Amino acid sequence: MKKLALGKAFTLLESGPVVLVTTHDGKHNNVMTISWTMVLDFTAQFAITTGSWNHSYAALRKTRECVIAIPTVDMLDTVVGIGTCSGADTDKFSRFRLTPVKGRTVKAPLIKECVANIECKVVEIIRKHNIVVLQGMAAYVDVSRKEKRTLHAVGDGTFIVDGRKLDRKKMMAAKIPPGI
Repeated sequence: MKKLALGKAFTLLESGPVVLVTTHDGKHNNVMTISWTMVLDFTAQFAITTGSWNHSYAALRKTRECVIAIPTVDMLDTVVGIGTCSGADTDKFSRFRLTPVKGRTVKAPLIKECVANIECKVVEIIRKHNIVVLQGMAAYVDVSRKEKRTLHAVGDGTFIVDGRKLDRKKMMAAKIPPGI
């Protein structure tokens, strides 16, 4: 095996899909790109990593709510563009032609162009590690959307796209909660 610089080890574990997290600060919608997400268990509890370096973080702390919007591969340039500019001086919804959709339980908007959206409330912010624990309140999937493949950031400016699904539901049935 070839030795890898320890500072690059995270590129081996970058996991879940890149997501767009929307907030509403009471006046303006904003959206940030997040590549560090985590599912906490088989319930609708999630975690993201972000902090004061993201303009949306202040609104997230203030309102204690957001939407996790899941983009697809056809949105790659939009996802990268959102992540490389700041909501402090850019209306990202306008610049990237995103359609805000009113949620049912939070003021942060859903994004119509995304394949799925999850309305969330902040449960806890663990400042030492910049982890925001979220409780899903409502979830939506656009079943009519043709493109459903999501993006996974490697962390070095490259991305991996979901591919073929491999079904092992029967083999794992004893470990999967009913209804999943």
